[in-house]
Formats: sequence, structure tokens, C-alpha cells
Amino acid sequence: MMAVAAEPPGRLVWSDEFDRGAQPDPAKWKFDLGGHGWGNNELQSYTDRTNNVRLEHGCLVIEAHREPWTGLDGKPRTFTSARLKTQGLAEWTYGRIEARIKVPQGQGIWPAFWTLGSRFNDVGWPECGEIDIMENIGREPTTVHGTVHGPGYAGGEGVGRSFGLPAGRRFSDDFHVFAVDWRPDTLTWSVDGTNYFTLTPDKLPPGREWVFDRPHFLLLNFAVGGNWPGAPDGTTAFPQRMLVDYVRVYAPAARNAE
Repeated sequence: MMAVAAEPPGRLVWSDEFDRGAQPDPAKWKFDLGGHGWGNNELQSYTDRTNNVRLEHGCLVIEAHREPWTGLDGKPRTFTSARLKTQGLAEWTYGRIEARIKVPQGQGIWPAFWTLGSRFNDVGWPECGEIDIMENIGREPTTVHGTVHGPGYAGGEGVGRSFGLPAGRRFSDDFHVFAVDWRPDTLTWSVDGTNYFTLTPDKLPPGREWVFDRPHFLLLNFAVGGNWPGAPDGTTAFPQRMLVDYVRVYAPAARNAE
């Protein structure tokens, strides 16, 4: 199916342009911390240190290092990185969620821009729902993935599609805009304004519940290793940076009258 242009965004309701201060705005972002594997056997410990997360030249920098580190959870790790979230600060149901990101590169690298249902602490994962707006794994430098996870379609059974750059271009070479347009009973993923996947409840596995009609919060993280990307190897250079120019959330655009 031919890709089509994304709809224009609606009214801007929340954003972070990362152009003020030296650290992420605590009124907009919290940190997840620790090195317990995050359900994926990941190899990093997440920290809030300035060498793992900071603002530079109008961008959020999430930087992964190969270094020994034991966080407050007592888990010794050989990599550090960072994971930010808006949980408890901002959440949305429907609209357009987008970010302009330059991803890192290398085997074992796993940057992501995504959402979790705000019921996460009450019902757990995957019952809360997860929308992966962008994931990239280092062994696929020309490809990103858009996926949902929910009850009965989680982990390797998630429902989604990939998007590839033409002519061997790598996502780590430049910034790209990754977005999802979220409406009742519809999710549409795009890269640089080109739609590549639309999901509706009828495309879920038979009998599975659509849980994308409730508030979600945002996450940005840079994982190292894990079940999907595998571990870094001798070709993977560190430190590696994930650069985020902005994150923006728009109210749903008004549809034209029929």
C-alpha cells in the first residue's frame, strides 16, 4: 500500500523544545532509575546524572556509556543511560504526538519514543496498553518500528509495522520526525510526514481488547542490549547519544465536514 501524507496537526497543547536550562524540566519530566532489566533483560542502569541526560544546544541528550555502575537498586551493570517519562505530570487521550529525534547507532543499541497507559500502576503491563511511536535497534540502521502492545498481544506478539529509509540511508545520519495520530478507534504512524501504518480494532488478533481509549503518558529512553537487539559487540562504540530536538502534543485536528 502506498504511503500517504500525514494529516496536519491540531492545536498545540503541550511541548518541550529543550531550549532552556541544563537539565530536563522537572515540571514536565521524571526519571526511571535502576538496572533490573526492565522486563527485557536490558544491560543498562538508568540514572539521572548529567553525563547520561542533559540539555545541549537546544536538544535533549540521552547518552549511554560503557562503565561499571551500581544504582540505588543494588544492581551492578556495565552500561549507563537514561529514561524519562511524563507519568504523573501530563497525560493525553487522542491527538498527535510527535518528536524530532536523531537516533544513536551500533549493535545492541535500542532507542525509543513511546507511551504507556496511565493505569500502569493499577493494572500492570500489558493491560494498560503501550504505543511504541518509534523504536530502532542497532542492527537495523535503516529501519524503525511502530507497534502496540495490549492484553493478549504483547512482547513478540505486538501488532505493528516497520518503516525503512530509501537507498540505504541510516536513521542515525540525521534528525527525523516520528509521530502517531491517535483518534478514537484509529492509530496512524508516520515518519517525516509520511504515514506508513494505520491500526484499528479489527486488525487486532481475534477477541483481543482495544485499550487505546484511555489516557497515556510519554516516555523517551535509550536502552542498551536486551532480548530484541541483543548485546553490544566489539563494533559498538561508546558513548552513544540519542538527541531529541523537541516533543510536541497536539489536540486532535478537526475533520472537514462530510
